[in-house]
Amino acid sequence: MEIRPATESDLPGVLEIHADAVANSTAIWTDEPPTLEGRREWLTNHSEAGRAALVAVDGDLVVGYGSYGPFHAKEGYRHTCENSVYVRPGHQGSGIGRSLLETLIIEATADDLHVMVALIEAENEASVGLHRSLGFVDAGVLREVGTKFGRWLDLRYMTRALS
Repeated sequence: MEIRPATESDLPGVLEIHADAVANSTAIWTDEPPTLEGRREWLTNHSEAGRAALVAVDGDLVVGYGSYGPFHAKEGYRHTCENSVYVRPGHQGSGIGRSLLETLIIEATADDLHVMVALIEAENEASVGLHRSLGFVDAGVLREVGTKFGRWLDLRYMTRALS
């Protein structure tokens, strides 16, 4: 497996993973199926300074992707980033998410960012455990701030100092 910057040719694989997460999980709080154009916009937005878009590839197959970008748009948050990591079904639990998140932490630190934030659906114990194992700490839970599949969802904030 190789972790590297995402390219245009990776977008169909990224789209497959993203579409599965939208359709089958509470990790992404939307009901709208993603599009290739939307993933193209994601790649463009994460190609700027202070942002990154990475893929994990096994041969020609994109088995995971991750990114970091601004936590909030206001200038006072300019040293804080938010991460996202997704792994292809059937490949979860094999260290891909860990490798992606470790690389995102290294790159965000090199980008002179100060804190990385993870916003995680509160019942997603796999993601909470992964983040906790890499030094993220709980920063609070917002109760019933989202909805999907006909139920209210809680949002867990976790943070990790980078510098």
